[in-house]
Amino acid sequence: MLVSTPIGNLGDMTFRALDALRGAELVLCEDTRLTARLLTHYGIGTRTAPLHEHNETARIPPILERLRAGARIALVSDAGTPLVSDPGYRLVRACIEVGITVHAMPGANAATTALILSGLPPHPYLFMGFAPPRQAARLASFEQLRACERAGLSATLVFYEAPHRLAETLADLAASFGARAASVARELTKRFEEVRRDTLPVLADHYAVHAARGEITIVVAPAPTEAAQDFDELLLAALNTESVREAVAAVAAATGLPRKLIYARALALKRP
Repeated sequence: MLVSTPIGNLGDMTFRALDALRGAELVLCEDTRLTARLLTHYGIGTRTAPLHEHNETARIPPILERLRAGARIALVSDAGTPLVSDPGYRLVRACIEVGITVHAMPGANAATTALILSGLPPHPYLFMGFAPPRQAARLASFEQLRACERAGLSATLVFYEAPHRLAETLADLAASFGARAASVARELTKRFEEVRRDTLPVLADHYAVHAARGEITIVVAPAPTEAAQDFDELLLAALNTESVREAVAAVAAATGLPRKLIYARALALKRP
């Protein structure tokens, strides 16, 4: 059972989740100390065991053996919905591959909570998890997103970030995406919840001076529709005078976008 837990406010625990934790023989969790506080708060005495990125692979065989024998095992993360930027994906895949039924108890999630508080378009949205911690890799990942936007992607972007990297990540977002509208949500559902809404450069400047605390979610507005229109116009102009292969090569050279992506768009534009 994948059991969602509160992202801050303990009152956000659902009745189904509590029943699942009470009825389980074992609760797998990232940090047994954090989960113990939650269980103690609700008077649940179920035994806990750690499952995190460093031991997940080794733990899978004995867990599968217990599940095959009929054990009821719950998986939680430190906060929010399991597997969403948290451990557990490999275990779930292993269960599915051997035919073990997996159930999910939905509940709190920081990404969707921040999204609906941001004031930005709620759909479509693209959840990116944590940006790479090193600046070079982070900028490269942002450039990949910009390339997708130039090819037609238009979605609100959602990132998690650690407080000590917030200012530099916002600065890199501003350098990559410009003065787009964005929001920074922290301490969601907690006493000092804060959602700050402004442009990326203004937010970057603010958090460069005011250090943030707590769990952070960044939401960035989608690319202006003009970006996709400009790309289509460039590709259509090339298709009017050149073969598909030549047009794709020319647009790839001009934009730096992957040829496969351009080729797929070219075929779509040529359809009657």
